[in-house]
Amino acid sequence: MNKVIAIQGAEGSNHHKVARDFYGETIQLKECMSFDVLVDSLLEGSATYGVMALENTIAGSIIPNYALIDKHNLHITGEEYLNIHHHLMGLKGQNINDIKEVWSHPMALLQCKEFFKKHPQIKLVEDVDTAEVAKRISKENLVGIAAIAPKIAAEIFDLTIFEDEIQTIKDNATRFVIVQTHEPTNGIDQINKASLKFQLNHKRGSLAAILNVLSDCKMSLTKIQSLPVIETPWKYSFFVDVTFYAFEDYKKAVTIIEIMAEEFKVLGTYKNGRK
Repeated sequence: MNKVIAIQGAEGSNHHKVARDFYGETIQLKECMSFDVLVDSLLEGSATYGVMALENTIAGSIIPNYALIDKHNLHITGEEYLNIHHHLMGLKGQNINDIKEVWSHPMALLQCKEFFKKHPQIKLVEDVDTAEVAKRISKENLVGIAAIAPKIAAEIFDLTIFEDEIQTIKDNATRFVIVQTHEPTNGIDQINKASLKFQLNHKRGSLAAILNVLSDCKMSLTKIQSLPVIETPWKYSFFVDVTFYAFEDYKKAVTIIEIMAEEFKVLGTYKNGRK
């Protein structure tokens, strides 16, 4: 079967851009309107890989996606960091003064709030997906309606960009991970980052002891996120990302943590996406 890449959202979205950057432009795409549908497409075999946003510099961690990866035993095989740019676009032959409504995802509308204060005549309407709106405007020839979407959407759907970079905070980035159902075969020479999950008992200093092990084994902690264990009130799982220079140091850390933790899982080993 050809590689099919499942993305959350529509063609022309940031998820699509990450898929194209990671796998090239000639990819077979599967659009999923939710992350649950994306995971289902991997589990049923209609997609080979999935692109999932995991955290944003403004909105923080996307907690449900950590739970989805863990619950369904998905493996992280890569990551990419993408600077988020919002552009206002619509049908050609118009300008911003012709726009009566902007349809977009609530988060995109929120991130462009200051821009639209300067255009009070434009009504803001919440919709399911940024790029899907761009596609709808193009296919249905919607005059007077604009979308907030990445430039890739304007290219694909032949729309005019009325205003560039309308987001309030210009330095806004999202971390995406590439997930699959089978364990990745990344070569040791390609691996310098790992995502781990563990549970600890309530003994005082148990988390500090794990963090000391990571430090002693020359691991750099880039992320730590706790999630409640649903079946056990007041108990938490910890999700951590670590980077390292020597694979042997990583293996040593894993061997020790496996002994110390009540439950331990490697969610993925892959190449650090930070340039």
